[in-house]
Amino acid sequence: MTAQRVIITGASDGVGAALARVYARRGAVLGLIARRGGALAGLAAELGTTVATYAVDVRDASALAAAARDFESRFGPPDVVIANAGVNAGTLTQFPEDVPVVQWIFDVNVIGTVKTFQSFLPAMLAARRGVLVGIASVAGIRGLPGNGAYCASKSAVITYVESLRVELRGSGVDALTIAPGFIATTMTARNPYPMPFQLTADEAARRFVRAIDARRRYAVIPWQMGIVARLLRLVPRWIFDRATSGGKRKPRRTAAPD
Repeated sequence: MTAQRVIITGASDGVGAALARVYARRGAVLGLIARRGGALAGLAAELGTTVATYAVDVRDASALAAAARDFESRFGPPDVVIANAGVNAGTLTQFPEDVPVVQWIFDVNVIGTVKTFQSFLPAMLAARRGVLVGIASVAGIRGLPGNGAYCASKSAVITYVESLRVELRGSGVDALTIAPGFIATTMTARNPYPMPFQLTADEAARRFVRAIDARRRYAVIPWQMGIVARLLRLVPRWIFDRATSGGKRKPRRTAAPD
């Protein structure tokens, strides 16, 4: 049986690294993409499977395309591409210095997802098989005060992947959305508010892979957050506004990274 070929962005830590470990235990051939090459190399050394690492920023389309060409020339088209790279920070529109942070969040979370998929999709379409997985968030369902850039970016990912799913119907390539709730990573470590139903990165990764195996078009993980997500869609705006306006907010960044 041919080993599964899996691409994961944002693979140097958190959920990305946890996903790599899950697939490595299956003997998958991995293409791991992240900015931090040293962290990728350290992860690859522990996995015990065939791994190609690419120290690439998902905002860099040419570098992603080069990584795709290298992986495909060595192993063939991927079976699974997981656009997991994501960033978060609190933002407030009244501060001009927050505009570059908003741009950074959208460039990584939304445009980075598009660039990742575009790099690998032509070969997958030619092979008429495979699955693209966009990692969104429950935060993309309703806007939260102080977190507008992240919520809007994940809402965009949900809508983009849904559009892609329908666009690819009949091509042999599926597009799936995973919308997790809270996961214990460096991204959530500074959150000043309660995080119900929080999962570890390892448990989240296992559940993500089960959803991918089942080809679930849209999966909220864990299931309890799925109930929360459905309720959020139904809450009238005036109730939602009152309930969320006075809550604690995610800390702002002083500047966007390079």
